[in-house]
Amino acid sequence: MDTAALATTAERETAIHLFTPLEIRGVRLRNRIVVSPMCQYSSQDGLANDWHLVHLGTRAVGGAGAVIAEATAVTPEGRISPGDLGLWNDEQIEPLARIFGFLESQGSVAGIQLAHAGRKAAVAAPFHGGRPLGIHEGAWTVAAPSPVPFGDGYQVPHALSLKDIKGIVAAFGAAARRARDAGARILEIHAAHGYLLHQFLSPLANKREDTYGGSFEHRTRLLREVVEAVRRLWPEDLPLFVRVSATDWVEGGWTVEDSVALALQLQPLGVDLMDCSSGGIIPKVTVPVGPGYQVPLAERVRRKSGLLTGAVGLISEPTQADQIIRSGQADLVLLGRELLRNPYWPIEASRQLGWTVPPPPQYARAF
Repeated sequence: MDTAALATTAERETAIHLFTPLEIRGVRLRNRIVVSPMCQYSSQDGLANDWHLVHLGTRAVGGAGAVIAEATAVTPEGRISPGDLGLWNDEQIEPLARIFGFLESQGSVAGIQLAHAGRKAAVAAPFHGGRPLGIHEGAWTVAAPSPVPFGDGYQVPHALSLKDIKGIVAAFGAAARRARDAGARILEIHAAHGYLLHQFLSPLANKREDTYGGSFEHRTRLLREVVEAVRRLWPEDLPLFVRVSATDWVEGGWTVEDSVALALQLQPLGVDLMDCSSGGIIPKVTVPVGPGYQVPLAERVRRKSGLLTGAVGLISEPTQADQIIRSGQADLVLLGRELLRNPYWPIEASRQLGWTVPPPPQYARAF
């Protein structure tokens, strides 16, 4: 082999790429592919069940580096729909522990996303129409930073009092403890997609005039308090992620520069990675959707804050995902719909890119 070829091989062997392991605190991901949290709307009383075992477990068998369970409500009122997962009581720990144990046995790191839906709560599952529920259909009173409904037909939310806010902060901390007891090793706080923590961040939803509204410092206060409460109960050697909508895509809303400033606030509090999505704070927004359309947001936050980032949104091709990692645009790629269509995407992607993620021996004949 000539010298140039040897150099090319050496560069290939040492470059950071999609299948380079990543260590964050005391956790090692076998590759940079993460299953994005995707609501299944299939729980009863917040309890995980066999659907979640098969749904999450299949993606671990398929070779993902980490599998993050869906937005999991920290209070019953924080559910998006009646079918959401929950971690508001200890009975919800054991079913998740069974699932997380299986994920880990297949080589994936088990994670979970903690959430509160705020003014977007009490709606039907998307496959049941996704509309706001009526009281006769089991709806509950929804809450938000301000009494501003999400859109037409949605409840006018109850404006949270300072006591209410203190209770929500405590609920996030208690849910983090339950996630730890269930065996999760990555925790993500959901501050995106128009849900409660995003509602506080964005001036489009937060009209408060107290210490939780108005200035950037005040609007980010609740998220910072949640992070601090979670970090007190989440082990020091385990990673903490925060998902944000890095922009609202609307003039007068939250911007990517706000996300950079937020990353600089959160890093000293113990946040390890910002998972950069976008939108969701108000309906009918024009978003420039296309392959990898949110990747520049992750890149900007990463380069300007120094915090690790995850890129998410219409990432489907192996070369596309690999380039995001190789070029330093993000440290992880989170895939959703592509992994619903093909849970074995990591195995197939590795072969296309010249690496080998071995399939489980039970499936070896198929590969």
